[in-house]
Amino acid sequence: MIDVTNEAYTRLIQKATNEENFVFRLGLTGGGCGGMEYSFDFNSETYTSDLVLDWGRIAFRIDPNSAPYLEGLTLDYKIEGLNESFVFVNPKETYRCGCGESVGF
Repeated sequence: MIDVTNEAYTRLIQKATNEENFVFRLGLTGGGCGGMEYSFDFNSETYTSDLVLDWGRIAFRIDPNSAPYLEGLTLDYKIEGLNESFVFVNPKETYRCGCGESVGF
């Protein structure tokens, strides 16, 4: 369903170890000028309808409404100068707003 680059996986393990939480929630929410925004954070709740993706030492929980939009997504991690962040590379996006925070499908 999704791919995780080596850089992103390494950073996820580091973050998870610091927080002692190895489960992340990944999804989409309505908002922004593009219509939708990616949501990505540590998971604190589990729902029976969640899609669970096991990636060895970490896992992702995805709500069923977000799953079709995330099919084929690659989660990457980039360091550019002093900035570093997770990057969502999604072939299903049809556009991204000028600020880069919201997307459309």
